[in-house]
Amino acid sequence: MYKIVFTKQAVKDYEKVRTSNLKAKAGQILKTISENPYKKPLEKLTDKENTYSKRLNVQHRIVYEIFDQEQTVKIIRMWTHYGE
Repeated sequence: MYKIVFTKQAVKDYEKVRTSNLKAKAGQILKTISENPYKKPLEKLTDKENTYSKRLNVQHRIVYEIFDQEQTVKIIRMWTHYGE
């Protein structure tokens, strides 16, 4: 199991997710990430090392960075596209 930590921005994003119809889907994705952050489907972000995303829907995604040695996943964003 990987420990999940959140950036300040991800905490703010979670408030939006929590009040949307994406709360259950986000919970499922976070559970999957904690069990196996490499489980597909996922998208590797080309501009950042060890950084991936999983889609909540067409517009929103969960962006995260994996630290294997520490068995930790840092959630970077949970709402809009990571570059916005």
